Amino acid sequence: MHSQKLLKISRVLALALVASMPLAMQAQVPVSQVKGNPNAPASKWDVFAGYSILDPRGTFYPIQPDGSVLPVSFKLEKTGLLESAAYFFNRHVGLQVESGQHDLFTNTGFAMTGSSNSGIFTAETGLIYRWPGVHLTPFVHALGGAADIDGPDHEPYTWGPVIVAGGGLDWYFSCHNFGIRLFEADYEYLHADSGASHGTLAGNDFVWGDDESINAFRLAAGIVFRGASYYGPVIGCGALPPPLLACVATPNIVFPGEPVTVTATATGLNPKQTATYSWVGSGAAGNGEVATVQTAGLAAGTYTVRATVTEGTKNPQIANCDASFVVKPWEPPTLSCEAGPMTIHSDQTSTVTLTGRSPQNRPLTYTCTSSAGSMAVNGTTATFSPNGAPEGPVTINCSVADDKGQTANCNTSVTIQAPPPLPNLHVLPLCSIEFSKDKERPTRVDNEAKACLDEVALALQQHPDNNLVVVGEAQSTEGADVVGAQRAVNTKNYLTTEKGIDPSRITVVTGNEGTQGVEEYLVPSGAVFTSDVQGTHPVDETVVKPQERKPLAVRSHPAHKHADAKTPADSKKKKAAGTAPPAKGTDGP
Repeated sequence: MHSQKLLKISRVLALALVASMPLAMQAQVPVSQVKGNPNAPASKWDVFAGYSILDPRGTFYPIQPDGSVLPVSFKLEKTGLLESAAYFFNRHVGLQVESGQHDLFTNTGFAMTGSSNSGIFTAETGLIYRWPGVHLTPFVHALGGAADIDGPDHEPYTWGPVIVAGGGLDWYFSCHNFGIRLFEADYEYLHADSGASHGTLAGNDFVWGDDESINAFRLAAGIVFRGASYYGPVIGCGALPPPLLACVATPNIVFPGEPVTVTATATGLNPKQTATYSWVGSGAAGNGEVATVQTAGLAAGTYTVRATVTEGTKNPQIANCDASFVVKPWEPPTLSCEAGPMTIHSDQTSTVTLTGRSPQNRPLTYTCTSSAGSMAVNGTTATFSPNGAPEGPVTINCSVADDKGQTANCNTSVTIQAPPPLPNLHVLPLCSIEFSKDKERPTRVDNEAKACLDEVALALQQHPDNNLVVVGEAQSTEGADVVGAQRAVNTKNYLTTEKGIDPSRITVVTGNEGTQGVEEYLVPSGAVFTSDVQGTHPVDETVVKPQERKPLAVRSHPAHKHADAKTPADSKKKKAAGTAPPAKGTDGP
């Protein structure tokens, strides 16, 4: 009777302790420590050993030797040990192994005899998560493994699975690595199948058997030891270590006018205190953890900016850091120049190509001068013109300047040569045309002349820089100057009106050959016609005008007058018909 009351009281106390865990954590652990204090020490491993009680729950019905079924329940296992070791990968997460022994060394007699009716051994492993504090460290874990279970009615020790979930609270006192696990409360699920009861008492081979699924509650407390290697500050008690401050300047090398950003990063700050930052340095203006440096007014050199962080007012903690940066002077531009062509005649020009570069891509301006002649600069090219400069080399000097007033120079040269001598050019005789066949129209350009004049027009078209001289000839009995001039003018008129030749390219003169024709001479640029063809005289085209090319009127042959008799009717027909067209084979217009 007394043992049953003790069992009920123990179960109620265990359940009450587990239910009070959240309240105990809130009451005993500051909010900053429940979430984890970054200034608290966090060991890489810890070891726990302590006393534990186990309350297995469940009623089972093993078959008895006489064939009956007897309901049996586990008793509270009050003689227990619990050991565990954990290795942490960081401040919070680790791997834990754990072992528990409950009533293994007690009298496990029949259900109604002995101090205990069961014994349970467990071994499991799993993950543990903690919130390290300066003094108090709560944790939770989830484990799985195997259990060796005996009872509750003489069932033999049988292995089965076990699952554990729970948590606890460790308290580290003073500045030592030893502490107390105030409690560890866990729920366990165990399973063991020892088979059906078999054998006989008479044969002394009866074995109790059963298939058991057990819900158990475990409560433990003891000593915990944390390892000497830590995540975070080693000092876990007393005053917190002073904060640390690191500064970085970005970029750390600039040209005047380019901004610099300095960032301060603090570690070890107390989250309960307010941190303030201040900045000192040429051109530095800070806003919290970041400062900007304006370098427009800074000369070339090395500069340092200092940041200071202060936390707390009663006993303020202060940390400083420095960041340096370099202001580089503007680099001058570079310039190269090349003239092409390098040798020219007095009537030619040369182009100078300017290749300038600014290391900082500053805007550039170019200028050029020459020892003779003149220079015209347009962007990155310059044009040299001799402009009457004497023969020989001419030096060209060019410079480039950026907007900071820094310059660079280059030079090249051009040689002026005498113009090449003109080639010994001569006029080129072309075809000639005859005017001797048409006695009645001795100055008319007939159809037979067209073939020659077509060749002349083609030659002028193929040589647009050449001119043409038309020489008109006549016999002395014809009136050489007048008839020859008319023949030349009529020939020119055909070329300009029929072939579209520019009249300014054709010159008409008379010759002294005494023939009845016209000669054409192609005159290249630079050739002198009067040197090659002498004895000609220019024709005044204001006096001698071109004549219209008209066909001859048809006239009757004298023999027809005697052969044909005239009648009044014939005369009327002839008058009505007018002038007949030329007969087949006669010259057209």
